Amino acid sequence: MSMGSNIKCFREERRLTQEQVADYLSVSFQAVSSWERDEYKPDTDELIKLANVLDVSVSALVEERQNIFKTKDAIYNWEHMKTYVKTTAKNFKLYNSLKAIDYAVEAHQGQNRKCSGIPYIYHPLNLACHALSMDIIEDEIIAGCMLHDVIEDCDKDYDDLPVNDEIKDIVRILTHEKTTDENRDEVMEAYYERISKNPKASLIKCIDRCNNLTTMSWGLSRDRIYRMILETDKYYPKVMKTVKSTPEYNNAAWLLQYQIESMLDIYKRLM
Repeated sequence: MSMGSNIKCFREERRLTQEQVADYLSVSFQAVSSWERDEYKPDTDELIKLANVLDVSVSALVEERQNIFKTKDAIYNWEHMKTYVKTTAKNFKLYNSLKAIDYAVEAHQGQNRKCSGIPYIYHPLNLACHALSMDIIEDEIIAGCMLHDVIEDCDKDYDDLPVNDEIKDIVRILTHEKTTDENRDEVMEAYYERISKNPKASLIKCIDRCNNLTTMSWGLSRDRIYRMILETDKYYPKVMKTVKSTPEYNNAAWLLQYQIESMLDIYKRLM
């Protein structure tokens, strides 16, 4: 694909109009249209700004892409996953999980995954299904998977969570404060240290990272992908060690380590 086709493709993926891009760059929408038709090319300053607006690297805009594959944001229907998780929770009397599922669906209503039209609830349901597929049928784990983002992303309070105190504590452990460039290392160091002391929180966090690694190619910029790789390399060995040292999670630890390290290796080679 040409530079113009790349610009158009990334703009449409971000659900931006030519007018919106033009406003961000302080140019006319006709200029953006001419770039996408390959009649003209943006100058260097415009190209850098354009990459920032579209949240991609400059090379992603200018390099000709020979092979275009059809991709999809979601593999399973989230409503089908919800039915599966609720049915399993009923069968195994996971009462906290049953309440957590409905609470999470309502809390995340109207939210989408980054750079997609996929409802956000797809993510926690994916985590719950991942745990169940590894034969981890624990009320605290399934409920924790469903609720792990509601405090951070939905402006909810711990006291409002319809679950027992152990699950509330797991959610608290998995929630980290907002960071800045100045305090990010300090906050993340304390965050992962806290997680590594709790086997259930460690397991959920590893499942969460598996899901985030599989979706970050369409949800994150190249710089954010790079940061995610570095963060995973730095902190996950310690969290994974906690999962491995918990006998009932031994099989899950093998699968999770394989998935995380395989995904990391793929991204590193492609980066």
